[in-house]
Amino acid sequence: MQSVLMDVDTGIDDALALVYLLSRPEVTIQAITCTAGNVGARQVALNNLALLELCGRTGVEVAVGAEVPLEIPLVTTEETHGPQGIGYAELPKPAGEISPRHAVDVWVETVRAHPGEITGLITGPLTNFALALRREPELPRLLKGLVIMGGCFNYQGNTTPTAEWNVSVDPHAAQEVFAAYSGLPQDSLPVVCALETTERIEMRPEHLQRLAEAAGAAEPELVLPEHLQRLAEAAGAAEPELVLPEQPEGQRSRSRNPLVACLSDAIRFYMEFHRLYDQGFVAHMHDAFAAAVAVGRTPYATRPATVHVETGSPRLIGTTVADFRGIWKEPANARIVTSNDPGQCFDELISSVGALARSLPLRSS
Repeated sequence: MQSVLMDVDTGIDDALALVYLLSRPEVTIQAITCTAGNVGARQVALNNLALLELCGRTGVEVAVGAEVPLEIPLVTTEETHGPQGIGYAELPKPAGEISPRHAVDVWVETVRAHPGEITGLITGPLTNFALALRREPELPRLLKGLVIMGGCFNYQGNTTPTAEWNVSVDPHAAQEVFAAYSGLPQDSLPVVCALETTERIEMRPEHLQRLAEAAGAAEPELVLPEHLQRLAEAAGAAEPELVLPEQPEGQRSRSRNPLVACLSDAIRFYMEFHRLYDQGFVAHMHDAFAAAVAVGRTPYATRPATVHVETGSPRLIGTTVADFRGIWKEPANARIVTSNDPGQCFDELISSVGALARSLPLRSS
């Protein structure tokens, strides 16, 4: 079994990352800690509780942590992820309750109780983990490993020309986290999934159709004579799950599979956002890739580097700079992912999440 402690700002791609980990039978999610980022921290927690219940999983602790960054004002991004952080998807109010514990307590107490057993996965700003390090500086040695989605290196940012979103929300926290890993053995350094590799995990309409097919919620698209198409529809045959650029914005999924419908409605919003910024009708699934890395289910390569996060310059704040060649003569503090396999990653995500969706009861028509 693999034990993962997630820290998230859910978020459409965080949602897919969570669902993916829930779909892996060998993975135990020890807890989910929530930070402000894509939306406010309490909305993040409600999203996580609702997703857990949608997937038939209860009993996972969901704790709220930092509701603002360490030193700068909070900026959220509802225009990217929707007013509740999950695009057009609408989930019932969760029956489960937010944990009374603070996220920092969850990090410190859980990792202390399971030294060397837990992999941390952080797909939002690093605020909670920075605060946890202030409480317990030994966390880097107590964790089995740490995977971070964040930063960009010699690559255009997605928030400013030089900065990636998660780091830009709380650059001071990111700088503290990287500093805490300085000088540790290379196999203890965090694996950093930055934009230059996560933007290669580019979800397209055909991936959503494949997901619905893997879930048994849609038949592969067939060209039928009109009378046979009408007969199939009258018989209630499953339809292809099509999220296409020519469809009206905000069109909702008709899938009876609740997980397929949720992901389809969320990801349509994300695709429309990317198109608005001239990136095509696609969705970059940054966090889902990081989740697959955390549990060793997708191939990747890394290169050690010394990472600096800019916190002073108004125009460059949140910029991540990597010294790969030792020019600064400072110890490495990160292993930056340098290559990945998008095709394999999507095969993994689709087959695993599809199997989970197939196990869920269908919605009434």
